[in-house]
Amino acid sequence: MEFDLSTLLIGLPLAFALGWLASRLDLRQMRVENRQSPKAYFRGLNFLLNEQQDQAIDAFIEAVQNDPDTSELHFALGNLFRRRGEYDRAVRVHEHLLARADLTQAERDRAQHALALDFLKAGLLDRAEAALHKLEGTAHEQDARLALLAIYERSRDWAQASAIAAKLDSSSHGSFAPRQAHYLCEQAQALVAAGQVQEALDQLARARALAPQSPRPLIEQAQLLLQQGQAQAALQALLMVRQAAPQALPLVAALMARLAEQAGARETVLGILSQAQHEQPSIDLVQAIVTLESDPQRAREHFEQHLKTEASLLAASRWLAADPLMQADQAQGVRRAIERACGPLMRYRCAACGFEAKQHFWHCPGCQAWDSYPARRIEEL
Repeated sequence: MEFDLSTLLIGLPLAFALGWLASRLDLRQMRVENRQSPKAYFRGLNFLLNEQQDQAIDAFIEAVQNDPDTSELHFALGNLFRRRGEYDRAVRVHEHLLARADLTQAERDRAQHALALDFLKAGLLDRAEAALHKLEGTAHEQDARLALLAIYERSRDWAQASAIAAKLDSSSHGSFAPRQAHYLCEQAQALVAAGQVQEALDQLARARALAPQSPRPLIEQAQLLLQQGQAQAALQALLMVRQAAPQALPLVAALMARLAEQAGARETVLGILSQAQHEQPSIDLVQAIVTLESDPQRAREHFEQHLKTEASLLAASRWLAADPLMQADQAQGVRRAIERACGPLMRYRCAACGFEAKQHFWHCPGCQAWDSYPARRIEEL
């Protein structure tokens, strides 16, 4: 076959023209996609700033479809699903991210952390625990440990909580010694319920050594010793509260007065309570002092003295209750009305969330904060 030079001369420009046209089409398609993806992304961001989460999710889904390889869009979408309470969709997004082979290690750790938060928010504590353990040695390690601590506290697994708190304490993340002391006290209560009194006392001694300024180990030690009939030893433990945590003395004032009578230390305890009342007046301290007073007139004078320093409806109601005139039948209705009005003032209030309770809690049942209840009644705050 004879080679035709004219065909070559015609074919080369044609091939060049077709190649140029194809490249232009590719560039045009790329520009269209690039314009569509940022447009959808910024539209979603605008909806998010205006707190229109439904529209934001739709926009981000469109952006992900236009650019499925962008991990940041997946993270944004997964976080939006979690905030809306659609945990199953958030889990699918983050599991899809983890299944990708092109993620960097930092992005993979971030996706693992996000997945753990999905499980935690959904209440799947066992799956959240397993996911959080995989974050050991990563940049999210501290956050994972704090989340694990919350899980173990919620499930009352105090041994595991203590182990995590020890790791946090050793990593310069703040002091967790007071919280570890609470964990030991919780374990001591379980031991008492199981009849292992000595082991419980050992746990309380460890708690005291770990957090010398915490009043709870001393208070629970005193209560346990009292149950064993050791009134003198129980009183000595409570007297140590005065040095360790004087602000907690109103919590134990009534028990101190009771033990003072049993241990024959009435004058000693009366002097300690009177000094504490002089330094920081409290209705609980006054009531304990009155309990130790043998003279009814002297008892009323303590309430009068408290009213001079504190405008207390609680003190006023008890001062009236000690008045012989208020014992008459005609005054019973007045007394009941005043006592009813004082009821809410006798509660304790969490300083973190405002949860109110008739009893003092070391661990708030509302917000799960530790040591958030002041040792004073609502009226005194």
